[in-house]
Amino acid sequence: MSEPLSQKANLPLVRRLEAVGFRAWPASTVQYDGSWQIRLTAGHPSNRLNSIVPLDPSDYRDAVVRLEKASRKFEAYGRAAVLRQTPLASPVLIDFVKEQQWTHFDETVVMTCELAHAELPDTLDHLPTHDVGRFVDANLATDQAPVKLKPALAEIINAIKPPCGLFMIEDPATGPLATVLCVQDNDLAGIMSLSVAKERRREGLGLEILTSALRWARMRSARSAWLQVKATNAPALALYERLGFREAYRYSYWRQDQAQ
Repeated sequence: MSEPLSQKANLPLVRRLEAVGFRAWPASTVQYDGSWQIRLTAGHPSNRLNSIVPLDPSDYRDAVVRLEKASRKFEAYGRAAVLRQTPLASPVLIDFVKEQQWTHFDETVVMTCELAHAELPDTLDHLPTHDVGRFVDANLATDQAPVKLKPALAEIINAIKPPCGLFMIEDPATGPLATVLCVQDNDLAGIMSLSVAKERRREGLGLEILTSALRWARMRSARSAWLQVKATNAPALALYERLGFREAYRYSYWRQDQAQ
């Protein structure tokens, strides 16, 4: 049997990165049940904005009843309940959802980098825009995401309380090429929404816009950067490792079968 995630990770670091992650990508509704955070956002499908997030490995008392109660909140939104498993989730809780045959999906790697030692290449620099609407349009276009998500995405970005930089690369003829959002929370800089137009990938645009965001954060006295990337995204992992990012921990999701 593999060692529980909570025994492999630096839990104080996990707690801090989870906290800044919540502030960098705020849900519309957040409720607590003990140390469990229940995040719901009606207008956006992101699992980070719609999940039950346990934040203490020792908090599993009455887990079955509490999970059923939380699941009903998701039902009210017309959604299947989703549990986010980080190293802060109790193995008792995870064993229960396994027994209930919840579906496991989307393993994500959380990576960090000390900006003082980051190997940032000398690429063309870009300054952040303050135009949220323009950034949202660009991000949806490069992601090939539905335009109907624009109001929800704009609401999320406008709700971010720490200072943030909205970076874009655009072609006057063809439109948006790449986007990234950098959220600076005291000495930590979070990299969010990095996206490159599908037809322009592998041209260095991702590296160019990412280094612009990291230089911006470093000039604003950020000491470390963090980001989240799907474990299956080998090109992105290679790019981040090239810049000095290293894995801090992983998380994944469990989804309840709505037929249960």
